[in-house]
Amino acid sequence: MAEEISEVESTSVSALDMDPESRRLFNVRKVQKGKKPQFKRTCSHKFKRLDTNWRRPRGLQGKQRRKYAAKGALAQVGYGSPAAVKGLHPSGYSDVLISSIADLELVDPSFEAIRIARTIGAQKKAIILAKAEELGIKVLNPGRSE
Repeated sequence: MAEEISEVESTSVSALDMDPESRRLFNVRKVQKGKKPQFKRTCSHKFKRLDTNWRRPRGLQGKQRRKYAAKGALAQVGYGSPAAVKGLHPSGYSDVLISSIADLELVDPSFEAIRIARTIGAQKKAIILAKAEELGIKVLNPGRSE
């Protein structure tokens, strides 16, 4: 039984050394996200003009606000991730937005990965990718390799 748990823990976060407690919380977060329902706006399936983005139901007779079972779940505190691993990328790295080559020097490759800003052109992106590979930094949005 303990061997199965250690196998699951070792495969969930790849190439990142976490302390055992953070790794456990990361796996807890993964399980919780699987159980979390999609929070949809009331009646968004009925009207094209209503987007599915979550809005808290406020109507006096609202079935979703009154927690009727078939009307969709309400967003609540209990659905959240553990605070220690909240906001991490699914790979386990902390996400850092990069908009220049100078920003790469501030990144710690042991627990941070970079995301290149969308305003960066192809030439500059190629330079940033080469520099990141040289420094051993993981890139979350490398794009197509040609």
